Amino acid sequence: MTSLQFSILFISALLSTTFVHIWLARRQINHIQAHRNEVPSYFNRQITLPEHQKAADYTREKTQLTVLISPLNALLLLILTIGGAIQWISDMWQKIFTNSLAQGMAVILTVLLFSSLLEMPFSFYRTFVIEARYGFNKMTLATYLTDIVKGLTLGAILGLPLLFGMLWLMEFMGANWWLYAWGAWVTFNLLILFIYPSFIAPQFNKFTKLTDVALTQRIDALLQKCGFTAQGLFVMDGSKRTSHGNAYFTGFGTTKRIVFFDTLLERLTPPEIEAVLAHELGHFKCHHVLKRIAITFLFSLCLLLLIARLMQENWFHTGLGIITPSTALTLLLCFMVLPVFSFLLHPIMSYYSRKHEFEADAYAAQQTDASTLGNALVKMYQDNAATLTPDPLYSMFYDSHPPALVRIAQLNKLKGGAHE
Repeated sequence: MTSLQFSILFISALLSTTFVHIWLARRQINHIQAHRNEVPSYFNRQITLPEHQKAADYTREKTQLTVLISPLNALLLLILTIGGAIQWISDMWQKIFTNSLAQGMAVILTVLLFSSLLEMPFSFYRTFVIEARYGFNKMTLATYLTDIVKGLTLGAILGLPLLFGMLWLMEFMGANWWLYAWGAWVTFNLLILFIYPSFIAPQFNKFTKLTDVALTQRIDALLQKCGFTAQGLFVMDGSKRTSHGNAYFTGFGTTKRIVFFDTLLERLTPPEIEAVLAHELGHFKCHHVLKRIAITFLFSLCLLLLIARLMQENWFHTGLGIITPSTALTLLLCFMVLPVFSFLLHPIMSYYSRKHEFEADAYAAQQTDASTLGNALVKMYQDNAATLTPDPLYSMFYDSHPPALVRIAQLNKLKGGAHE
């Protein structure tokens, strides 16, 4: 392949992907608008028409923002690559640093910082305009800015050593550097899984032990029934930033802990909390976490092998506007460009995720009650203003969870299942 051919291929893929992004978003907006004035029959006893319309308008505004961002992201990528901006940044740092590792780290960090600065206005608008308009944002400007500073600090503490190590392995470990780099990447991710509950998450939120004795006993009985052990039951001050509610497991191995948003505990009844927790337990009992980790590591191995091959190809670099290739530039280009070519894999990944959600629901129906879980989910749809009527094609590409109507229908089929 020549550099010109690859340039044409890249531009064509980028334009096609951007068009599909916008087309899918417009489908989502139009579909939601068409169903805005009627609550689906299953939900009309629990969700009022004004609540349904609020969810429709909230989803529409968020989706409209993506219609604006998608072409801007495509333009930025073209400027950085074929437009020569990355090469210009590289030339600038070569005049300052003589060490290739320092040059590479400087180029990558400059591009990341520049991209983050361009994203900030949209993030600010999403948080302080859209989220605030619908009553979800509880974050002050001080908290917002503090989170940015903390995120940059943690990114530097954890990310800079990883980036330096990866670049060092790429330059000095010969043709099989990708195997060593993969080992380092796997080790780093496992480390993050272990330290996230006790070191990273507390930097942003306050976690306290669940003090409701009756609820704690109820949850402990469920954990014992399911044969699950955790470090503890914690309540997170999610209301500090948002009125959205959620519950999740975090950690790995002996560091596992169960976390409830305080907003969720305020809204759901104890049986509903138990049902939601049973769903989360289902992910562990069905080995979804391990499967996702394994798939992630497999993809990363394939990606590093691909990067190793592309490092040897001049057409890849020159076709993307790079005159003086380097290991750092190859790494940067791959992470920026490959998502353009992998976009069509989104439905496969979304299908796999939705399959796991159905399996976790089925497990929860065995341990608690399918109707109770369904009631809890409806409350969560209601409180989070989640649309009940997404466009099916849009959902197929982007939604990691099944659409509300499909998921509730499946739970209805489980009502006569194995629950005792």
